[in-house]
Amino acid sequence: MIPLTLAEVAQATGGTLYDAPDPLLPVAGPVVHDSRQVVPGALFAAVVGERVDGHDYAAGAVRQGAVAVLASRPVGVPAVVVPDVVRALGRLAHAVTARATATTVVGLTGSAGKTGTKDLLAQLLARIGSTVHTEGSFNNEIGLPLTALRVAADTRFLVLEMGARGKGHIAELAGIVPPRIGVVLNIGAAHLGEFGSREGTAEAKGELVEALPPADATVPGVAVLNADDPLVRAMAERTRARVVYFGESEQADVRAREVRLDSAGRPGFTLVAGGESAPVALRLHGEHQVSNALAAAAVAIECGLGVAATAAALSEAVGLSRWRMELTDRPDGVTVINDAYNANPDSMRAALRALAAIGGRGPEARRTWAVLGEMRELGEDSLAEHDAVGRLAVRLNISTLVAVGGREAACMELGARNEGSWGEESVLVSDADAAIGLLREQVGPGDVVLVKASRSVGLERVAEALLAELPGAVDGASK
Repeated sequence: MIPLTLAEVAQATGGTLYDAPDPLLPVAGPVVHDSRQVVPGALFAAVVGERVDGHDYAAGAVRQGAVAVLASRPVGVPAVVVPDVVRALGRLAHAVTARATATTVVGLTGSAGKTGTKDLLAQLLARIGSTVHTEGSFNNEIGLPLTALRVAADTRFLVLEMGARGKGHIAELAGIVPPRIGVVLNIGAAHLGEFGSREGTAEAKGELVEALPPADATVPGVAVLNADDPLVRAMAERTRARVVYFGESEQADVRAREVRLDSAGRPGFTLVAGGESAPVALRLHGEHQVSNALAAAAVAIECGLGVAATAAALSEAVGLSRWRMELTDRPDGVTVINDAYNANPDSMRAALRALAAIGGRGPEARRTWAVLGEMRELGEDSLAEHDAVGRLAVRLNISTLVAVGGREAACMELGARNEGSWGEESVLVSDADAAIGLLREQVGPGDVVLVKASRSVGLERVAEALLAELPGAVDGASK
């Protein structure tokens, strides 16, 4: 991060130095909350989690080279003691990024596609200058400041994924590191149990555009909104920033024409913006990636990357985060799609459509397997949403649905049966081990297997088991 002395860290966080003989000692390394990531010069944040208390690792972190510990109590080694470590991380990130006056901060939110879009955008902006971005889905009140604290003096762009567990959360995150550009991807059914409705979700997600600087500010704000989503498009009324629309709509400022999919389900399209156009051939899988790519393109073009250069960068970009439409070909011709990091109704639909596209149609069609687990945090709509996913699998002609789990999985499998006369083509199994056993017996050469569920279900084990048995599998995205 931008170097600070221990005294400056204490001042920024409102903390008090303990057992620190030299207040002018610089913190020049990263700020980390995992003692295994400590390097010389780092600051170790002793976060108290559900299972682990970071204070227990304070002494070890200093032995590994940490300059000091950000702690809520004295720990017997150099420390900045604060009332609340997580809030102190936010205050420190605010102070550090305020010094990074040449850095453009981009905040990004939405119900689905945040991580994939953030990964694309980071690769596009890196063509212009040094870029720091959220790793994985590290997008909460701990992950966001830790990401922001990686900013250096020469950082041109800081891309921050912003998640929300409830109303006011995104406003809080935007207060920690105020964005100049805000991107809202979509409003879907994710977390309906927390927000109550799509309109409630839109109310929370729109806090990002409300936090942007006005269009006539010295450093003007820009809201990048999905023209194809009515709830997102309506957020233009909630911001004082200049609005840029992306989408397939003719009214979008940055849009896609002539969208198509190749035999591996990878989208191609013509990128159109500012009177220019250029071809894009994505290396990612699924038609839903087009919207993600357009959002990333809109920001990149706004930041100075030309249309042709943006299209070329999109065509070279790869997935940076694990278990998100991660396609791997086994030597026997089986294709495994590991999309098990998380799931909601919108991302489930997108993944099933991608599976159908990869499977193909006609005499050359491949047998397709949808191994699906529970989508959590859907509240009273949960059973209806799981039923709808099962029905969609039938409509898309997925060969076999394997529903994994309890009540919600049973509802998904029943939806499939009610939609069509599948007989044995929809199967309910109790857990990941049962799914692995079934697939090992029945999956054959040339089949395509999609694995997807909410993160806590742990279905990535299914994909890993299918790939572990045959060495030499090839990452299909890198072909």
